[in-house]
Amino acid sequence: MTTNLIVGAGTGLDHWRNARCLADMRPIDLTRLVPDGARAVIIAPHPDDEILGCGGLLQLLHAAGRSLLLISITDGTASHPGSTAWPAERLRQVRPQESEEALTRLGLSGLNWVRGGFEDTQVATCEDAVSAFIKQHLRPGDVVFATWREDGHSDHDAVGRASSRAAKAVGATLHEVPIWAWHWAHNDDPRVPWKRARKVCLSPYAIARKRYAAQAFTSQLEQDPSTGLEAVLPAPVLERLLQPFEVVFIQE
Repeated sequence: MTTNLIVGAGTGLDHWRNARCLADMRPIDLTRLVPDGARAVIIAPHPDDEILGCGGLLQLLHAAGRSLLLISITDGTASHPGSTAWPAERLRQVRPQESEEALTRLGLSGLNWVRGGFEDTQVATCEDAVSAFIKQHLRPGDVVFATWREDGHSDHDAVGRASSRAAKAVGATLHEVPIWAWHWAHNDDPRVPWKRARKVCLSPYAIARKRYAAQAFTSQLEQDPSTGLEAVLPAPVLERLLQPFEVVFIQE
């Protein structure tokens, strides 16, 4: 898959709310997803992916007392190309700070967190190094949640592939999380591995707290005054990621 899938307004929220594939999707219990005693590792290509893809799951894992590790691959410096309001140097500072604030809003301040500092939009060009970086932070028995390797964004795809290799090398379990797929896919889309898809159901409180955390990413939520471009995460995109569940493609 290529980044040209992420164009236009994308698949509407009403479509997903009425999608049979989601209505029929089996839920999965947290104790099955991350067994007692296992550590959960969330791997985010960019600051905000950990919240958009796993903000509810993170809350459940924390409440259940699971050990947690967050790995951020890039600092998200390429989100505003050509911008004078959001140059790469500013984004390198601000975007991790936004993630820190978002985690605090989830009650996860002090979360064990490592950052790779790889170049945003270029992860596929250094995939071996990314896999090696991930591998050094994993241990046998970990349950890893990475972006789906066919999510439609080059960094997301590369992180999924690199995470798969690293998990296999150390004896960890890998589950994949769709994020941008909700933009280009549709009900029963044959490109999506629906048979592996499971729902992590979220309470209204968990959804509200995830929404509050997502609002910490100011750089992504506001129009860029220097270019006139709309927000990276306009309201319709964000709303698609704030449904009463999160989806994981489980390892078979």
